[in-house]
Amino acid sequence: MCGFLGFVSKESYDSCFYNSLDIMKHRGPDKQLTTIEKIEEFYVGLGHARLSIIDLSVAASQPFESSCGRYSLVYNGEIYNYKELREELLNIGFEFYTDSDTEVLINAWAAWGLKSLPKFIGMFSFAVLDRSNKKLTLVRDAFGIKPFFYSLHQTKGLFFGSDIRALLKLRDVEPKPDMQRAYDYLVHGDYDSLECSFVKDIKHLLPGNYFEFDLTSGNTSAPMVWWKPDISFTSKLTFDDAKLKLRELFLDSVKLHLRSDVPLGVALSGGIDSSAVVCAVRYLQPNIPINTFSYIASDENLSEEKWVDLINQKVGATEHKVFSNASDMQKDLDLMILMQGEPFGGTSIYAQYRVFQLAKEKGVTVTLDGQGADELLAGYSGYPGHKLLSIIENHGLWQAHKYAKKWALLPGGSYSLAWKYVGRIKLPDSLYAFARRKTGRDFYPPWLKIDYMKNEGVEFKEDRPNLMKENKGKRVREVLANSLQNRGLPSLLRHGDRNSMAFSIESRVPFLTLPLAEFLLSLPEHYLISDEGVTKHIFREAMRGIVPDSHLDRKDKIGFATPESQWLLEMKDIIKDWIVTAPRISFINKEEIIKEFEEVVEGKRKFDGRVWRWVNYLRWYTLMDMK
Repeated sequence: MCGFLGFVSKESYDSCFYNSLDIMKHRGPDKQLTTIEKIEEFYVGLGHARLSIIDLSVAASQPFESSCGRYSLVYNGEIYNYKELREELLNIGFEFYTDSDTEVLINAWAAWGLKSLPKFIGMFSFAVLDRSNKKLTLVRDAFGIKPFFYSLHQTKGLFFGSDIRALLKLRDVEPKPDMQRAYDYLVHGDYDSLECSFVKDIKHLLPGNYFEFDLTSGNTSAPMVWWKPDISFTSKLTFDDAKLKLRELFLDSVKLHLRSDVPLGVALSGGIDSSAVVCAVRYLQPNIPINTFSYIASDENLSEEKWVDLINQKVGATEHKVFSNASDMQKDLDLMILMQGEPFGGTSIYAQYRVFQLAKEKGVTVTLDGQGADELLAGYSGYPGHKLLSIIENHGLWQAHKYAKKWALLPGGSYSLAWKYVGRIKLPDSLYAFARRKTGRDFYPPWLKIDYMKNEGVEFKEDRPNLMKENKGKRVREVLANSLQNRGLPSLLRHGDRNSMAFSIESRVPFLTLPLAEFLLSLPEHYLISDEGVTKHIFREAMRGIVPDSHLDRKDKIGFATPESQWLLEMKDIIKDWIVTAPRISFINKEEIIKEFEEVVEGKRKFDGRVWRWVNYLRWYTLMDMK
C-alpha cells in the first residue's frame, strides 16, 4: 500500500522528480525512492512512496527489480493471495529473495503477463517496465480500488501516478479545470464515473483497464479492458446451495484480507456489511484482539451507536468512537479537500475521514471495510426502478404493481416513489430534463454561465446508462454491473482511498474480489432482492449464525451519516466568505450563487446537495490554484 509517480519523456525531470513524489509522502511515509534510466531516446522515471505492510524489510522497497533484471515495477496495493501464487511460481522455477507480495506480482507478470491479472485477489495499480520488449505497461485493478491518474502530452510525454497534485507538479503545466466534469458535478452530482478528471488533460485509467507505451516507437496504445462485469450467465444453483457458496467465498475473502505484518482493525458503521466483516473476523479468528472504529452522529435520528455497541459486545471488540460537529469540519475541511484531490459528494465523507484519523491515533495501520457490498448485493433502497422493469419484462405489469405495493411498506418507500424510479430510467432525455426542471433541478441553472460553457463544448445532460436489449429481464444485475465501474462504486472507493491514505492507513475491502463479484452477478435477481423487497436477501441468509439476527433483519440503512444541512448552515458566515473570496471562474456566476445561498439560509429556498457542491468546488478551485 503506497503511492507511485512516473514519467516517460525526452526530458529527464531529475531536478523535480523527487520533490513531486514528496507531495504524496502521506501515502508512503516509510520510504521514498526514485530511479531514472534512458531507453532508446526516452527517459523513464519511476518513483515510489512506501507504506510497509507485508515484508517490512528494505529488500521489499520499490522501484522493485526482478531477479533477472528484465522488469522494474512500481505498485500501489496489496495482493492478498500472494502466498498461494508464490507456491505456484516456485513450482514452475521462480526463485524468491523477499517475503513480499511485490516480488510475487513481478514474477507473476514475468510468468503470465496480462493473464496474471485475474489470478490476483487484491487491489492494485502498477506500472511495469519491460526492458527486453522496451515497453511500459500501466494497469489498474478491476474495481478501481487504487487510483491511477495519467496525462499524455504530445511534446512533453507521459506522466502517471497515484496522486493528482504530485502529477500536476511533475507535469509542470498550468492546471485548468475540465468544464464538462465541473458541470456534471455541480448540476448532477456526478464524478469519478468517466475517464476525465476535474483537471483538464489529466485522466483516470478506468477500472479493469490497462495501456502500453512503446519505448521504441514512442506510441501509446488506447486503454484496453482486461476485466469487465459479465451478466450473460445465470446460475442454476438453488437458493440454499448459492447461500452456502456465498458464505464460503466471503469467509475465504476475509481470511485473505487479514494477512498483515502490522496492526489491523475494522471500520464499523453498524450496518449489515461492516458488521458482517467484524463478525467474520471473530468467526475465523476466535482469539485475536479486534479493534473497531466508528463515527457516532450526535443526531439520534442518524446515530448507529446502538447497532455498533451490539456488534462490539458480541465479538468482544475494543471499541473506538469518534464524534464531530460543524466547527470540527470547518477546521479540517481544507486539508481534507487537498487529500481528496478532487471535489466530492457530501459531508458524510468527513465522518469517514475522522474514523481513519482515529485509527491512526490508536496505532492501527490496516483497516477492513464493508465497501462494495451494496453494489454487488443490490443494497441501498433495492434499486426499485430496475427491479420493477425486470418484473415487467419477465412477468408483466400486474406482478410489478404487486411488488411496488410491497416495496412501499419498507422504510422510505412509497408506491408512487417506486414508479418515479421507473420514470427516471425510462423517460427520454428531453422529458427527463423537463421533469428535473419542474422539481427545481434545472439543467441550466442561473449560477452557471451557460453561453460560455456552450462555446467550450459542454454537454448539458445527465449521463444515464442505456438499457441493453440483451439484458431484458435482468435490469437489477445490469445496473449493478454498471455501478461497479462507472457511476457509483468508483467515487466511494476514491473517498475511502484518499481518506485512509491521508493518515497512512491501508483500507481493505473484502467484498471486492473477482470470485465474489462474478458469483454474485450470476445469481437470479430474486436471490439478491426478495419478493418482499428485502435487499441483500441471500447475504443475510448466508450470514445466519455468524452475524446477529438483529442486524440481518434490519431494513433501514444509515452508515456514516452527518447532519449536512445543519453543519453547513452553522458555517454560513465562513461559507459566504469562501464564495466571495474565491477566484473569478469563467463559467460560474458567483453573485447568483451568493443570492441563492442567502435564500437557502433564510429558508426561502430548499436546502439540497448543490449547496455542498458549491462550497466544495469553489474551495477546491481556490486551494488547487486552478487557472
